[in-house]
Formats: sequence, C-alpha cells, structure tokens
Amino acid sequence: MNAYLGRAPVALAVAALAVTLTACGTTEAGSAGDGGGDGAVRIGLLLPENETARYEKFDKPLMEKKVALLTLGKGKVLYANAGGDAVRQSAQADAMIKDKVDVLVIDAVDSKAIAGAVTKAKEAGISVVAYDRLAEGPIDAYTSFDNEDVGRVQGKALLEALGDKARNGRIVMMNGAVTDPNAASFKSGARSVLEGKVNVGKEYDTVEWKPENANTNMAAALSALGKDKVVGVYSANDGMAGGIITALKAAGVSPLPPVTGQDAELAGVRRIVAGEQYMTVYKPYAREAEAAAELAVLLAQGEKIDGIINQVVSSPTTKRIPAVLIPGMSVTRDNIRSTVVLDGVYTIDEICTEALKAACQETGLK
Repeated sequence: MNAYLGRAPVALAVAALAVTLTACGTTEAGSAGDGGGDGAVRIGLLLPENETARYEKFDKPLMEKKVALLTLGKGKVLYANAGGDAVRQSAQADAMIKDKVDVLVIDAVDSKAIAGAVTKAKEAGISVVAYDRLAEGPIDAYTSFDNEDVGRVQGKALLEALGDKARNGRIVMMNGAVTDPNAASFKSGARSVLEGKVNVGKEYDTVEWKPENANTNMAAALSALGKDKVVGVYSANDGMAGGIITALKAAGVSPLPPVTGQDAELAGVRRIVAGEQYMTVYKPYAREAEAAAELAVLLAQGEKIDGIINQVVSSPTTKRIPAVLIPGMSVTRDNIRSTVVLDGVYTIDEICTEALKAACQETGLK
C-alpha cells in the first residue's frame, strides 16, 4: 500500500495558504494561469459522468466548500459534467480555457482523448490537475486514491468471503471501462491477490461502467458457466454490482455468491445491509476533493505544492507527476457504522429504510 502522509502536511499547507491569501488581500486578480493574489481564483472543474452518485453528491460540493475556505470566500468553481461523453468534455474544457480560468481540475471521461485539451490549457498558461483518473498530456499534479490498493482490498475481501470454497467453482471478473485508466489499476490490484487462488470463469471490461452492461455480461456468464458454478463475482464498483445482483436474482441463483463493489454508494451500502452485496470500498471523498482544491488554489496562486505531495506517478505521456494518493477501506456489514456513518457520509436513517429495519438491527445499525 502506498503510504498517505496524513493530515498534518495538508493542515500546514492550508494554514500557510490562508496566510498568503490574507497578506495579498489588496492585489488585483491575475490573468489565466497566474491566479488572483486576493484569493479571487477561478477554477474549472470538469467531472466525467452522472451515472455514479458520488460526483454530484460529494465531489462537486466538497471541492466548492474547500475552495471557498482556502480563498476566504473569494474563489469560484466553474463546473461542468460531461455525462460520459469524451467529446463533450473536451468542448467543456475548451470553453473554460477560452474563459481564462486559472486552473483546470479534470476527471477525464477518456484519459487519452482529453490530452489535446490539457495541452491547449498549458499553452494558454493554465495549470491542470488530474482528478481521480490520471489524464494524459502535460498535467501539473494528480490526486486520486491508491487504485491498485483498492483492487487489492476488493480481492482480499472476496477471498475472505469465499473461504475454502475459493477453488470449488468459478468467479466472474467484472472490470470497469477500458477508457478509464483506474479500471486497469483496480484489475491489476485484484489480480495480484486472486491469481492462483481462484478459477476465473469469465472476465469482462464493462463499457462505460454502466450497470445495464454489467447485467448483460453477468447473464451471459451465467449462461456460459452454469448458475451453480459461479461462487463469487469481482465487481469493480457498486453501480455494476447492482446490475450483477439483478442478473443473479433473475437467473434464480440462491444463495447469492459474494459480490464486491466500490464507491460506498448508498444503494451499495443498503445491499450490504440486506446481505445481497458482500462489500464495497469506501474512499473518503472529502480528502480527495480537499487535496484537489488545495493543489488547484496553490497552483493558481503560483505557490509550491511540495508540502502536500506524497507520491510521484507517470502517465503514458508525462513522467514524474506530483501526486496525492489516498488509501480506501473495505466496508462490510461489520463496519458500516465505523466508516460511512462515522464520517458523516450517510446517516443511519438514510441507510435503514423500512424494508431494512430488521437487517439494520442485526448489523447494529439502530
């Protein structure tokens, strides 16, 4: 696991930044790439899609809140969501470049397709932070979760759930979209744990991460392997896990085999409580969004970002990119209260619907 340096360096960077912004309170706002010395920075935030609940519910508001805090209320986040369309996202980036934002924060729909827009931004003097997914092109910094470790967490949880049944049948691997470089990291991490310990019957790269595509793939896997032969499913995220579980139920599979997930979506957490999904990976979005906001504001102000960097990564086009990588954690029925509830992601009332009240009592969610 890549080590995360903890909150202390971040806190110091925030304090130093607040001092800088206060001291420069009488300076006029700068042009694109220079930032405003008075804190009036303009940050373009490009998020990839709205199929996954996290982007609108967590990432966008968390980043807006942190930018406001760091700039004493003077910074502004300009937001666009690509709806899963890489061409649209490039057009959104072009519009923000034309509008002369100080920094672009990009969570790429397609890491390769966005490279042209990243290059245009750099040519216009606009710094670029790759967010959550490692975009190609001359980016200045990157923040995400330790994605290979996320895959390892998923793989370990699946092995734990299978126990001595791990070699008794076949597992299905439902990976994410090939256009998302994170999907390859999740897959690599999971395989490093699962190889030699399970038999993979079918494996899919799921187009656009869509639950309906995972549902179709799972139905095909059950038809090919036989519903009694599937002992577990590696699902790279919660949305796909929902589609997978629907396919398992439609095929009459009972009891359901353990199914993994990621993102701690409310629907996924509820399925875990119900005993339908075995686990998810909770990624503390606040830490990721806050790191991106800090990187963006520091870059906009022309400040050094060394104080919050904990890793150096490389993309196919750019070497030694400064990065902040954050570990995720496994969530099962045993620790929902001490993870997503304790962190304030969801309340017990949000999780425990009327239909789940009995299951919530079993898991200690009262």
